[in-house]
Amino acid sequence: MTDTKALPALPDRLSINPRSPHHVAEVFEHDIGIRINGKERFDVEEYCISEGWIKVASPKALDRRGQPLLMTIKGQVEAFYK
Repeated sequence: MTDTKALPALPDRLSINPRSPHHVAEVFEHDIGIRINGKERFDVEEYCISEGWIKVASPKALDRRGQPLLMTIKGQVEAFYK
């Protein structure tokens, strides 16, 4: 007997931050890829397919809680399982 577990559907909006209301832990049990404007990105913190944006961490700037500031990049977003 083989246990083939179906992959959960990728949500329209997803965040890697566990404190976010858009964090879905079941999705992160599998490898996910994010493509924006045809180029795959590996530094995505949050995405929204319907609104067409991703958020990536700023390399140096921090907010008052010590978390990196997130920059928004707009374009055609595609999420997929690897």
